[in-house]
Amino acid sequence: MRPSGALGTPPLTANATLRWSIVRTLLDRLRPSRVLEIGCGQGAFGARIAARAEYVGVEQDTESWRVARDRVVPIGGRVLNGTIDVLEDTEPFDLVCAFEVLEHIEDDVGALEGWRSRLGPGGAVLVSVPAWPDRFGPWDAAVGHYRRYTPVQLEDTISTAGYLTPETALYGWPLGYITEPVRNAVARRTRGQTQSTMEARTASSGRSLQSNGVWGRAVMAGATPFILIQKLRPTAGIGLIGLGRVQ
Repeated sequence: MRPSGALGTPPLTANATLRWSIVRTLLDRLRPSRVLEIGCGQGAFGARIAARAEYVGVEQDTESWRVARDRVVPIGGRVLNGTIDVLEDTEPFDLVCAFEVLEHIEDDVGALEGWRSRLGPGGAVLVSVPAWPDRFGPWDAAVGHYRRYTPVQLEDTISTAGYLTPETALYGWPLGYITEPVRNAVARRTRGQTQSTMEARTASSGRSLQSNGVWGRAVMAGATPFILIQKLRPTAGIGLIGLGRVQ
């Protein structure tokens, strides 16, 4: 375990708090020694993972990268500015993860195939995506989403990319059904300010609705009871987590 502390626990949004509760359980199960995170945003998850394992994150958006670097490097991790192509390290990873990234990529199967080449024997890929295509709304369009997934669609995507024994888990009931309409309302009000290209929307998405400081801690505290509540409806939720392995 790497040293943690205040620097290692930046605040999470309400939905990310619920997502992390599932991700943390999977990390406990997988126990990876080396982790690569694609599109690490501002490093809220990265800081937590870096306290558990050797961690490398990559982030295209320069503003988000700077925040992630300041959060992750003091814990012993690394954060690179760019795509996975800037990673010169050829030593394989035990886990490649991408949280709220795959839906931003037009060729999701191709991306997963490329990430597979970074894994060593017995490694795994761990992703989170928005759930249910029929819930695609103004917020999805504003932040550059190509799609949302059903559990079966995500499992098929992971399997098609060459991973074994895909599995999925939903999260976010009932809190996500409250926060998602709020995000859609925000997107409708700011429609004229939406970036014109998918690339620009994706780049700015990691900065949207971030929780920081005292307010961020309050949001996390308010969301924490829902970690237990969501377990009452494991087949419902607005977020989806997928896991696949390699031989």
